[in-house]
Amino acid sequence: MAFDRRDFLKASAGAAALGTLAGCAAQAPTVGKARPKVVVVGAGFGGATCARYMKMWDPNIEVTLIEANDMFVSCPFSNTVLAGMNKMEDITFSYDNLKKAVDNFVVDYVTGIDTAKRSVATRGGKTFAYDHLVLGGGIELLFDQVQGYDAEAQKVIKHAWKAGADQTGVLRAQLEAMPDGGVFAMSVPKAPYRCPPGPYERACMVATYLKKAKPRSKIIILDGNEDIASKKGLFLAAWKKHYGYGTDKSLIDYRPNNMPRSVDPKKMMVGTEFDDVKADVINVVPPMRAAKICGLAGVRRGLDGKEGPWCAIDYRSFESLHVKNVYVLGDSTLTNFPKSGSVANNTGKMCAAAIVEMVNGREPDQAPVVTNTCYSATSEGTAMHVATVFRYDPAGKSMVAQKGGGVSAEESELEFAYMESWAQNVWADTLGL
Repeated sequence: MAFDRRDFLKASAGAAALGTLAGCAAQAPTVGKARPKVVVVGAGFGGATCARYMKMWDPNIEVTLIEANDMFVSCPFSNTVLAGMNKMEDITFSYDNLKKAVDNFVVDYVTGIDTAKRSVATRGGKTFAYDHLVLGGGIELLFDQVQGYDAEAQKVIKHAWKAGADQTGVLRAQLEAMPDGGVFAMSVPKAPYRCPPGPYERACMVATYLKKAKPRSKIIILDGNEDIASKKGLFLAAWKKHYGYGTDKSLIDYRPNNMPRSVDPKKMMVGTEFDDVKADVINVVPPMRAAKICGLAGVRRGLDGKEGPWCAIDYRSFESLHVKNVYVLGDSTLTNFPKSGSVANNTGKMCAAAIVEMVNGREPDQAPVVTNTCYSATSEGTAMHVATVFRYDPAGKSMVAQKGGGVSAEESELEFAYMESWAQNVWADTLGL
């Protein structure tokens, strides 16, 4: 199809507007001036997106991306693997395109961060200097807050809250090995935690599998919260429609205010304040906080500067409020955003744009907007969503949820198709697929 002049001008104007909104056009190298060095730690939805867009918007920036894993495994959509709707290879992707996009892609663990000298050290013995450091490490799981959840117990009891063959894959295998009539006990951490609707979606996906393959079985949900933390009405409707919730034949036994306090992998028991729950398969997600690398950088602090579980940031740049030239993305931040893949992807772009502006002597966007769209599968062919737009309030230095957005009126097959499309698009946008 050929463009006429009017179409071309419209397209060019749109591209120019996009560049202005992002605060960046590609920059030509400055003769005689040292290239700015940016180190990004973590190639998840936040870090990978940030590194890729930063390099695309300003090729003059020297971008080093450090990631502990050699493959990307998506947490969004991983619950469908438990249902048998997808396999691990369906949510596992190569970093090949991302490696081509950045200056240095390093597969290694970060073991030290010196914010005074602006350097990052790795387990492999390498040291990287930086002008700006971006932390996209996600979460750290606090196993020590659940009695008995030691290294040996972790071999049997899987959290699967960081997707991978040794977590999601093993949990799927355990479900397949579970006898018909068995019990699957799972937990929901106390909010805030990564992916608010994720545990309730997991219950749906496990129930989808059990309904078909092991219909005499039962799911016990031990929720550390007082009630369902996300999409309550929609999940309850789905549980009733598909899994008999509220009847004596319900696949799902939901127990609020039941935070797991202990696990015993030998007896296959989960202990709460109220009783001990015996199960054939146990899936406990422990409490969590900002990633370990945030602790290394000294940015795991609240608004008051005191040490805490999450990282307070300046919403205009995602720079730590307490450590200069260190930026925090996605799940690790102390915000009112959901800790979702969508938010991590969006904040990765916003941080990239801010750094590009600053290294070129300009101010970052003073009125940023963050969007979140989160889909949840409810059965083998239905899903629903929640969508929110947050706009920066200069007076309160906060992000305010805007009117509109909201949640699905009901689950549907069309929403399931939208969910699949969203996943394909966000994977491609994050990894340059």
